[in-house]
Amino acid sequence: MKALSALALTALLLAGCGRKPEAPPASSLELAAVQVQVQTAETKQRATTEEVVGTVGAKLHATLEAKLSGRIDQMPILLGQTVKAGQLLAHLDAAEIKARLEQAEAGLQQAERDWKRTSSLFDQQAAARSDYETADLRYRVAKAAVSEAQAMMGYVEIRAPFDGVVTRKWADLGDLASPGKPLIGIEDPSRLQLEADVPEAIASRIQQNARLSIRCDSLKDELAGTVREIAPTADPASRTFQVKLDLPPTAGLVSGQFARLVVPVGESSSVRVPASAVVLRGQLEILFVVANRRAQLHLVKTGKKIDDQVEILAGIDAGDSVVTGGAGLLTDGQPVEAK
Repeated sequence: MKALSALALTALLLAGCGRKPEAPPASSLELAAVQVQVQTAETKQRATTEEVVGTVGAKLHATLEAKLSGRIDQMPILLGQTVKAGQLLAHLDAAEIKARLEQAEAGLQQAERDWKRTSSLFDQQAAARSDYETADLRYRVAKAAVSEAQAMMGYVEIRAPFDGVVTRKWADLGDLASPGKPLIGIEDPSRLQLEADVPEAIASRIQQNARLSIRCDSLKDELAGTVREIAPTADPASRTFQVKLDLPPTAGLVSGQFARLVVPVGESSSVRVPASAVVLRGQLEILFVVANRRAQLHLVKTGKKIDDQVEILAGIDAGDSVVTGGAGLLTDGQPVEAK
């Protein structure tokens, strides 16, 4: 019996000596230390702003219309065409006005002859003073009639009041023009302004000659406009004040564009870190904080991006050391060494 027990124990020992040792689980392996760039999260002040919708427009613009009725027989312009001050934009076929001018000129010639004859007789004391005064009055009336007809003839030509660009055409060749009916729109594109209706709650923040930022979707960078006009009273319907700002000449900025006026309303403080510290993983925003020489993963909520920094609204505190370089390759708990 004792011999059998000894034999069994010997067999177990031999079997145990031939078995390979099991490898430790992967989770127990220590991650290699990684060199990273670290920066301290800081609390900084920034201006709090509100955006007001506005429209870009030309400071100098005009809607031209006819001062008399007539059919348009000339309109030598196209939309977008650049025109000079005094250039002909449209011409009306006003035969009645031309006939009136000829009639007035004929009447002036007759009145002038009568006046000269009566004046000569009056000087010779061969005509009464009343006759002379009547002839003189008729002569002056005839001259006024000619001046009026000449002025009316001037209305058949519609000319550009300033250098600019044709922006609208409400009529074309052959259309009937009449007083009060717009024909052509013209504006100066070299001098633009922003018009915005500012709510009364923040209107007091805007001062004359102040420089304010303006954002336009068609432009990459912000503009700086100068406040030129502020309405002294509010619109009773919208409770807003109209504000006009001069805009600098800018490529790509044209009349009619949509823009936003940035109005400063105060200041606020927030924690900021370099934008490179924030890593996107799916829909999550994370960054790593270095504590005890290890990277600790933090879920964060970001705010506005200001230059090369971003606001952190929640997730870390001011004074935390955050990884700003190499954060995308880190794992939670991984050892790190700051460069």
